Amino acid sequence: MSDLVFARSYGQATLSVYSNRLNPVMLPPGCAKVSTNPRHQLPAVYCLPYFARSGGLIAYGPDTVSPYRRAAQYVDRILKGEKPADLPVQAPTQYELVINLKTAKTSGITLPDTVLARANEVIE
Repeated sequence: MSDLVFARSYGQATLSVYSNRLNPVMLPPGCAKVSTNPRHQLPAVYCLPYFARSGGLIAYGPDTVSPYRRAAQYVDRILKGEKPADLPVQAPTQYELVINLKTAKTSGITLPDTVLARANEVIE
């Protein structure tokens, strides 16, 4: 198993990937960037579908709409008299998998059909 490299910036992550071909890189939150230049693209998994739709390879994370629906239900319950402290904390229950097949082809990555079949959205 290779060592995980913790990068402080996208530039440092790119340099680390090209100098240590097999080491995975972890970027801090807020540092994610999608390169439009195929030569500099890092095959990355993002947590928001926006990144895959903007040229990233894969996005896998909680559904971005359902928390707003749950928040509306909580507001309704509070307005009906329930105490906010009595309401349970809820974790996401629905997750989205968005795959950018165009980026995969540009990067020379072949994704198995089983992965593509599980995707909520495939961008071609």
